[in-house]
Amino acid sequence: MKPYSVFHFSGYNWIPHSKKVVLRYALDNAISFEETLILPDEPLTKHLEERSGMIERTLLALHIIGGISYYKTCLPKTMHMGSGKLTRQEGNFWNSVYQNGLGQFFYENEIDFRGLVNFPVDDKRKPLTAKPPNYQPRIPAQPRVLVPIGGGKDSMVTLELLKKSASNVTLLRMGGSHPIIDELAHASGLPLFNVKRLLSGNLFDLNADGALNGHVPITAYLSILSVLIAQLYDFDAVAISAERSASEGNLVWKGLEINHQWSKGLEFEKAFRRYLKECIGTDIQYFSALRPFSELKIAEIFSQYPQYFDRVTSCNKNWKLKKLPSPGSNAAAGPGGGVGGGGWCGTCPKCAFVFAILSAFISKDRLVKMFGKNLFDNTDLLPLYRELLGIEKFKPFECVGSPEETKAAFLLAEKRGDFNDSPVMKMFQTEIRKTLLDPETLIEKTLKPSAEHCIPEEFKRMIFGE
Repeated sequence: MKPYSVFHFSGYNWIPHSKKVVLRYALDNAISFEETLILPDEPLTKHLEERSGMIERTLLALHIIGGISYYKTCLPKTMHMGSGKLTRQEGNFWNSVYQNGLGQFFYENEIDFRGLVNFPVDDKRKPLTAKPPNYQPRIPAQPRVLVPIGGGKDSMVTLELLKKSASNVTLLRMGGSHPIIDELAHASGLPLFNVKRLLSGNLFDLNADGALNGHVPITAYLSILSVLIAQLYDFDAVAISAERSASEGNLVWKGLEINHQWSKGLEFEKAFRRYLKECIGTDIQYFSALRPFSELKIAEIFSQYPQYFDRVTSCNKNWKLKKLPSPGSNAAAGPGGGVGGGGWCGTCPKCAFVFAILSAFISKDRLVKMFGKNLFDNTDLLPLYRELLGIEKFKPFECVGSPEETKAAFLLAEKRGDFNDSPVMKMFQTEIRKTLLDPETLIEKTLKPSAEHCIPEEFKRMIFGE
């Protein structure tokens, strides 16, 4: 593919009457990209004018994070900010987001990233110091919370925790309406906002011509979009569903910890919270409601909500490679009318990991019904389970937990006993069980919530009763 030297953040438009956002980019002013977001068809806030500065700063942030999908096609050495100048603090934030968020992409494409990402800054631009004089923060008796969902178990746990509180919860789906998400929202009894994202067609043309491609920090994009929705539709908080093990990387390469889940990790959460306060100036709270919990603890909580068992799917392979059958169809139906086993490919790291952690709390018969097959009987998955358990290669590039969490899950499943005759469990017992010096302490430590999180006090009290 032809090399390009400059990546242009050309500009963006927010069109309130049609509830549309348009993000524009270019390579050397030779190839242009236009991405469109169609926002929910719901009444906008009455405070658009007084929040205009915050909204514009959030739109700029959305424009910058949206550019990462187009920038990575050929990694131009120069960036040109046509949509707004950045302070030194903002430039440093975006340098970190692009370098860390593209870590897996750099690793898989064997690209030396050191010194590659350099957002231009204007040292004459003053940092944000105060709210606008006419700004009136919301002081709600019942906080309105926006919860992004993607079809998996974690966001279902978040919404159920918040439902127990005094919060008014609305769900957010990026990607437009989908029957699986629609049914999950219906099962939860909560309203759902949909945002339709239309990527530039030129991106797909470039990829077909051999442009660089790979993983991008989609949670960073979704987080910024969620804050914009919160500002435009009068929400007080955005609660994402990132667990504590998301902060753990996969491997170290050229001095950088490569983490598939970097924008789900605590480092990004803390940095983005500072950015919201110091660079955007908003009072909207952003936090992960699940940060104190391991994946195993989240699985334990999820096991208390059987209404979601046959409706959720965390299998990214199925989402990407095929259109999942509509809930309620014969091909998709489980006991609750949901996707059943049709939502899980049964061969990817995500399927293998989720099956393992749920095996600790859900019976064999019920779990096999949920996945459509017994993954512990599949000998082809033995190498993958060895990676998940930390005895071969490194943790797969997927949203999976740590080897310690996987080991604790196998220990609990072993106690249950109904998977003990399977090849995968026998591998665990033969190769790993005997190496664990204190299994009970490992289980206890894995299930114990951590005190390291960013949950605001008012939500901490509401969620955990503290």
